[in-house]
This record gives sequence, structure tokens and C-alpha cells, in this order.
Amino acid sequence: MTSPKKTRILHLIKSLGRGGAEKLIPETAALHDKEEYSFYCLYFHHRPNSLIDELEEVGVKVSYFPSSNLALPLQVGKVVEFVKKNQIDIIHCHLPWAGVLGRWVGQKTGAKVVYTEHNMWERYHPLSRRLNKLTFGWQQGVIAVSGEVRNSILRHYKPTVNSPEIKTIPNAVNTEKFQKDLIGKGSIREKFGIPNDAPVIGQVAVLRSQKRLDHWIAVAKEIAQSHPSVHFLLVGDGPERELVESTIGTGDFASKIHLAGAQEAVIPYLSAMDVYMMTSEFEGLPVAMLEAMSCGLPVLSTEVGGIREVITDGVEGMLCPKDHTENLVFAASTLLTDPLRCQEMAKRARQRVISHFSMKRMVRDLEEFYQEVQKLS
Repeated sequence: MTSPKKTRILHLIKSLGRGGAEKLIPETAALHDKEEYSFYCLYFHHRPNSLIDELEEVGVKVSYFPSSNLALPLQVGKVVEFVKKNQIDIIHCHLPWAGVLGRWVGQKTGAKVVYTEHNMWERYHPLSRRLNKLTFGWQQGVIAVSGEVRNSILRHYKPTVNSPEIKTIPNAVNTEKFQKDLIGKGSIREKFGIPNDAPVIGQVAVLRSQKRLDHWIAVAKEIAQSHPSVHFLLVGDGPERELVESTIGTGDFASKIHLAGAQEAVIPYLSAMDVYMMTSEFEGLPVAMLEAMSCGLPVLSTEVGGIREVITDGVEGMLCPKDHTENLVFAASTLLTDPLRCQEMAKRARQRVISHFSMKRMVRDLEEFYQEVQKLS
């Protein structure tokens, strides 16, 4: 007796750098039902410190077709051939350029197409937004990573009776995996010469303009003036690395801020922190923030995108308006001078992701959505 055919899912994404959208592919694949699903991943732009090893470790078959954004239409034939050869049932696209390509391939192959919107449409380049909108009806399902992201879609795209369902499935974190690692905490602090009793404020991020790390460093400098024992830890790499280094400058402050670069294993770095801080201009629903909360860190952040759907100001962290990042100086001082309040927020942060943003919940919702899409004619 032959076993039933597994549903074959192809994740289509521009690159496999260590951003939130990319990291969710191996994290979800690790928990999917292996008896029901098999996974492939196709990407087009290679970055250093990519996620290829993590994907292959959880059984995802990874392929690479080199291409720039504007040359992606030239890849349609190759992707069509790939989909037919591997008998792909669902093409799961991430972000606009991969979405446009995947919808086009779906039209030519009959494979169902699911698209995850990870960001606010207002933040995309006009050409990306235009192409996304023009082809949006060529798919069978849409996933928004937060309520704010869903609202953003609907401000630009007006659904009709025949439009794909837009379902909100919030990003998530593996709360069993992401827990405070006291041994890792000690090793990271020793590595950077951070005293065991020194407070540490940090962030894990791709160093790009969206994160407004010049604001982050300005806030950190203000905090350091009032709290000279505090250290700062930035984990990640990216196009803004040189700007970050020049903004830090030299002197006493430079000795208190530590650039760890891109890291495959971020749990020890999160464990070395006491507070997680973000100054982003926009977000969908940041995975790194959920990982930090799962490791028991209170969050100080701008209230952009889906962040306010996770953090209640004064409960799991403290929020400020996007254009008033200076408010984070006072917020940080509040936690640094009241350790008991900081500890309580840390506990509530972890409780929040366990109860509402677990990876098991996300995988269950994804599998239900895949099944719904498969049934569509």
C-alpha cells in the first residue's frame, strides 16, 4: 500500500539573509507535520551569513537562481520548470518581488499561490507597490503578519467577490527554544568585557535604514550619561554598518557599545541583555522582538506596525511615538532605577508570547490555511 502524496510547498523569497521573514521559514518548517508536507525553498539573491544550513537541517530542499529584482521576470521560465519538475502544490511567496513572480508562475502552472505580507504597503518603493497591487488577484490566499499589516493592504487594495482571502496569522516564536541561557549570558559578557552586574540594553537586527540605528545610538548616548554603568549590545550586520560605526564615534561611549555582527545563534546574546530596545520607523511584526520577549526581556520601542498589538505600554514594555524616540531615554531610566519593575515586565513579556505568539499556534494556523487553499478550484 502506497502512502498518500505529501503536499509540496515551495517557499519563494528574494534572499535568505537573517531578517524576520526569512527566519520564519526554517522555524515553521521544523514544526510542520512531516507526514503531510514537504518543503522546498527557492531564492535569488545571495547574502553572507545566510540561512541555508538551518533550512537544510530541518529538511527543506534549497535552490538558488541568481537574479536582481528587475531581472526576476526573466526567471519565470526556470521557476515554472522547477514547479512542474517537483510537482509543487502551493507556492508560498514572501514580500512583493517574490509575490509578483510567484503569481505569474502560478498562472502558468496551476499551482496554488499563497502570499505572506510581512510589512506595511506604505513603506514599499512605488514600483514594488504598483506591481504587487496589479497582480494581487492572481493568488488564492494572503497572510498578513499583524492586524496593522492587514489594514495597510486594505488601504491600497480593494477586494472584490473573487479576491483572495486575507487572513491574519501573526508572526511567532518557538518559546521552548528561546529561553534565557545563563551559561550563554556569562560567555557573551566575558567575550565583550561586560561586568556581570552591569545592565545591558540591546537589539538583534539587520543594520538597515528601517531600524533607524542613528536614533538608537543617540538614545543610548543619553542613557549612558545618566547611567554610566550601562552597556549596549547590537547584534547583526547590514548596509548601515559603516554608518553605525561612525555614529558611535570614539571615546568613553564607544567602549560601552558592542557590535557583535551577524550571529546564527542569538539566544546567548539575548540572554546577555536586560532590556530590548528598538527605534524602527516601521515594522510588520518583528520576529526578533518576539524572540527577545521569549527570553524574558522587557521591550522599549517605537509604537509602529504590529508592535502595539504585542506590547501594552507599561505591561510588557514601554512604547513611544515614532517621532519621539527621545522618550525612550526616560523609559530606560525608569527600568534601570526600578529593577523589580523591570523583572515584572520581563516575566509578563515571556508570558505574553507563550499565550499568544507561540510557533506551534502559527504552524497550526498555516496548515489549516494551506488546506483551505488546496480545496479551492
